[in-house]
Amino acid sequence: MGHKWFLLFTALLFISCASVKEPKQIAEPLDYTDQNIIDSEKKRITEMLQTDSVKALWRSLLLGQQSLTEECQQQVYYQFKDAIEEKDYYLANSYFITLKNSGWKFSGEEEAKYKDLISKDVPGLSPVPAAKIPKNISDCLNATVTIWVDRGVKIQNGAGFADVVLGSGFFIDKRGYLITNHHVIESMVNPKYEGYSRLYIKLHSDPDTKIPAKVIGYDSILDLALLKVELEPEFILTLGSSKELHVGDKVSAIGTPLGLEGTLTSGIISSTDRKLTTLGNVFQIDAAVNSGNSGGPLIDQNMKVQAVVFAGILQFQGLNFAIPVEYLRQELPVLYNGNEVNHCWIGAFGHTKRTGNKKTGLEVQYVMPGSPAFLSGLKPGDVITKIENFSIKSLEDWQITLMAFQPVTMVKLSYLANGEEEKTVNVYLNKRPDSPALEVYKSDLLSGSFIPLFGMKLVNSNSSYHKEYTVTEIIRGSAADESNFSENDKVIVKGVDFDNERKVILAQVYAKRKKKGYLDITMVLGTTYDSPYYF
Repeated sequence: MGHKWFLLFTALLFISCASVKEPKQIAEPLDYTDQNIIDSEKKRITEMLQTDSVKALWRSLLLGQQSLTEECQQQVYYQFKDAIEEKDYYLANSYFITLKNSGWKFSGEEEAKYKDLISKDVPGLSPVPAAKIPKNISDCLNATVTIWVDRGVKIQNGAGFADVVLGSGFFIDKRGYLITNHHVIESMVNPKYEGYSRLYIKLHSDPDTKIPAKVIGYDSILDLALLKVELEPEFILTLGSSKELHVGDKVSAIGTPLGLEGTLTSGIISSTDRKLTTLGNVFQIDAAVNSGNSGGPLIDQNMKVQAVVFAGILQFQGLNFAIPVEYLRQELPVLYNGNEVNHCWIGAFGHTKRTGNKKTGLEVQYVMPGSPAFLSGLKPGDVITKIENFSIKSLEDWQITLMAFQPVTMVKLSYLANGEEEKTVNVYLNKRPDSPALEVYKSDLLSGSFIPLFGMKLVNSNSSYHKEYTVTEIIRGSAADESNFSENDKVIVKGVDFDNERKVILAQVYAKRKKKGYLDITMVLGTTYDSPYYF
């Protein structure tokens, strides 16, 4: 899919590539022993305190200026209190985590009150009344709805047709909150969409009545959305724990395929680790899924939701996909907070670290200059093992854990440096950009950016010709690896171009590869603007 490495390869292939442009300036690590740098950083932090107090507090901790840190802590604490007063509990959570990691001491009473407020009333995470829990499949059908998006009339060949988007959804709260896919209701929230769009649901028990609904929160990356209608549903589906599911387990999908309300199809879990999104893994299922199933529940034999159906490949029977319920659980507080979900990143790239057959952490293979990871001192080769109190054994662990945080939060990371030295550091969470690969290309020299972009580390091998490089490292499974590059190969980068329509970066390179008998060849390497390995 779109996030995977891919290679466009042919001998003597020429494309119209833009010339290689190196950034005018690359961020360098700050030398906190230099008084000029200290003075400059203190001034920067003071200015930053007016616009981003969390980042200012983080930078003051890196600087090690106690009085400045205390000033920043006080400002963040005032904002924490304001967020509580305004009932913006999700924002308050960001300030709370940041303050705790900075060493701020909350009173026991204050902390207890805050924790009660932050977890209060989140739909799907609160206990479900016994009378609302489905006791049979018929009850599950009545907890599932048809999503109806009326987009007016479209004209084709001179004739007008009703423009309707159909999807599925399911109730998770007696107050009328329900879940569906973002792509089903996309026209309701996309600022670029200028047409008519109205959102309704239809109950299984009354398919002729359209009930108005509104969007509470949505996540375009994970393809989830939280809706609300002004009615109390007859039944509510409870959320299971998809960690308990294994390949071969039986599941059932409920939805409105092709407009057929209340359709139940059954099958098994075919795989639990397909990478079809830029964050996390999804399930592959063989239960029949068609247009209109999107957003419906995937339930287990105990009638609990284990995933949200989101895609099927119509030309290939049995190739269908669903979003694990664990991701939904993590995101519900964020979705309930309202508006679009923004994901976090620290400006790094890497893969799951494996020791034998055992997953042991998230290995950092690249750090973008100037990023939070860079300023916090993370380096290639470090292995992240914990974020806050959550153990990190893999890239997927990192991704699902980070879904519970929002940008503009300072979190505590534990990692192994040089393979054995345990370290802990505070890291600021930035908003994940739409195109991480472009951010890397703009922030680093070509020799550095080729590591996350194409999986090859380059070193300039000709002082008089800056586009000639020697390959010093290859990342397994990358575009460079799949096209048979190896260490000590010679590479000349002839140009780099950007395809914004397909969201890919193309690099035209002239290469002499050892594995191909040092045969001269011109080829094109390609990578997508985003991938799961940026974090």
